[in-house]
Amino acid sequence: MTEETPGFEEKPDVPSGANPDDAEPQAASEEGAAPAGDASADVALVAQLDQARTALGERTADLQRLQAEFQNYRRRVERDRIAVKEVAVANLLTELLPVLDDIGRAREHGELVGGFKSVAESMESVAAKMGLMQFGKEGEPFDPTIHEALMHSYAPDVTETTCVAILQPGYRIGERTIRPARVAVAEPQPGAQTVQAEEAEESAADDKENGGPEEG
Repeated sequence: MTEETPGFEEKPDVPSGANPDDAEPQAASEEGAAPAGDASADVALVAQLDQARTALGERTADLQRLQAEFQNYRRRVERDRIAVKEVAVANLLTELLPVLDDIGRAREHGELVGGFKSVAESMESVAAKMGLMQFGKEGEPFDPTIHEALMHSYAPDVTETTCVAILQPGYRIGERTIRPARVAVAEPQPGAQTVQAEEAEESAADDKENGGPEEG
């Protein structure tokens, strides 16, 4: 067993010609340099994180723009598909209108009987399911946007241009008119409104002279 000499302390090796006390300041300087290196590493990490966030924001914006463009494309395709379908249906039903007119005339003359009646009603039902609607009634005001006047006359009992006969019914699909109703119209008799206005004034004057209408 090696015996230690009392009072003797081991000291670190010091190069020849160097002061032993210089070792402690050198170690202290190395310990102080370590935090500076960590700070530089933190700055680099923060810069990389900012770059990653910026890249992520750009990619997110690109994705949102592509998604919006795709949604617009889908809506445009769906709108075009519906428009093409409506045009195709309208063209088909337009070709069937003369047949429907014949069915209507046969019904008016009591000739819609037997198997012909069943076929005719089936055709009308299919046309209705496809969105075809008939319009045009006697007594309704004349509307040049949906009526086509084929005959014209005057009548004392109308106060505006009125459809007095439906020569051929009109048809529409939704809000789209594929054929106007062909009608005969009647306008107020010239001077009839003036006569009616004078009669109304005379009646009002008589009521005033007689003290008004009698109360029951």
